Amino acid sequence: MGQTASGGLVVALQKTMESQGGVWIGTKLDESISDHFLKEYDGGKFDRHALHLQPSEYNDYYLGYANSVLWPLFHGRTDLLDVAHGQLAAYASVNQKLAEATRHLITDDDTIWIHDYHFIPLASELRKLGVQNPIGFFLHTPFPTTSDVHALTHKRNLLDWLSAYDLVGLQTQRDVSAMIEVCRTVFGGQMLSDGRIRCQGRDIWPASFPIGIEAENFRRTAEAQKPLAPQIASGQRLLIGVDRLDYSKGLPHKFRGFQRYLEDRASSDSPLTLLQIASPTREDVEAYQEVRRELEQITGQVNGRFAELGYIPIQYIHRSVPRDYLAGLYRRADIALVTPLIDGMNLVAKEYIAAQDPADPGVLILSEAAGAAEQLKVGALMVNPFDPGSVSEAIQSAASMSREERIERHQSQWNEIARHDVHWWTGTFLNSLKRNAAQRIEHDSILRLA
Repeated sequence: MGQTASGGLVVALQKTMESQGGVWIGTKLDESISDHFLKEYDGGKFDRHALHLQPSEYNDYYLGYANSVLWPLFHGRTDLLDVAHGQLAAYASVNQKLAEATRHLITDDDTIWIHDYHFIPLASELRKLGVQNPIGFFLHTPFPTTSDVHALTHKRNLLDWLSAYDLVGLQTQRDVSAMIEVCRTVFGGQMLSDGRIRCQGRDIWPASFPIGIEAENFRRTAEAQKPLAPQIASGQRLLIGVDRLDYSKGLPHKFRGFQRYLEDRASSDSPLTLLQIASPTREDVEAYQEVRRELEQITGQVNGRFAELGYIPIQYIHRSVPRDYLAGLYRRADIALVTPLIDGMNLVAKEYIAAQDPADPGVLILSEAAGAAEQLKVGALMVNPFDPGSVSEAIQSAASMSREERIERHQSQWNEIARHDVHWWTGTFLNSLKRNAAQRIEHDSILRLA
């Protein structure tokens, strides 16, 4: 079960559904309805359903509690929390109605896998309806720190919601540590020998499962793309960034880092162009509008100062680009600049690696705060995204790096993403979920006998 979205994440989940089978269930805004209903959608390789929601309810649930409370909270931006009356009630109500609408689709043999912060209460609601199937949850964002959770008014809800799952999957060990600390500090929890956290008589079972991509398939897609000239001039050295237009991605910081590089580079260095693709998202939220305005302002300032005839330093594109074409852009780019201020994983980093020519690969510059850093820090140039000097120095190092070093770095990264691909992620998570659920059922049976 998950929220409809776009990009590498949804592609990964689609591959999971195609290989495992099952039903994909989400929510959808429908301005024409007066009551809720679950609609089936045809045409996919697996069954798809969506609970249609009225605009007022959708706004309070999705734009409200999910994206104006939980999203900034989980990304360490408690200063951007926009809490309004009715949001939490709508969030809980939508999850309750989704549980009620989908209960009839669940058979005794089904495994239920719920995704992301939009649906955290869903397992709790399903349990109230008597569902005893294995239910796992995967959070694609970072898990909040203790100080961030203290900004949440109804903190106890997190404990009630998360303890209904047989497994809580997180992207990184950093997130597992954050959850353990929250449970210990906020809820008085303690670790058990099997990895569970016991909090106020409730158990939460967290573990790290870094999401992967279909690395081999994406490499073939990139290889199959036509040369990108004349769109990109032959010989032009290209630095690429691909992000949703979100404050967590640190796009203004990225542009300032590139500006510092332009200020610091030697006049004899061949110029780099930063191609930044920033796909629109949540444009009704004021915080996102502010990021867009800031990016447009910085782009104008940098281009006005550093542009020359035939050379534009920043090419900023505020729209989505087809995935296949994007694969060709990755392969063409000499450097990828992946510098979020905080990120659950960041599949752009993995897609860039997969798209490279192994005989002449580009260089990945990666934020220390990206979840992907736990897997890719050996081959990447690591930067502090808050420090323009750190970004500038990494760009200079990448631009002057020898082919031998680029090949060595890329090979270690390729080995990692090819080994831990989306199929590894799916299989590892589901096997752990089934094992935990079996242990829960056995434990409950012993309690009943006693």
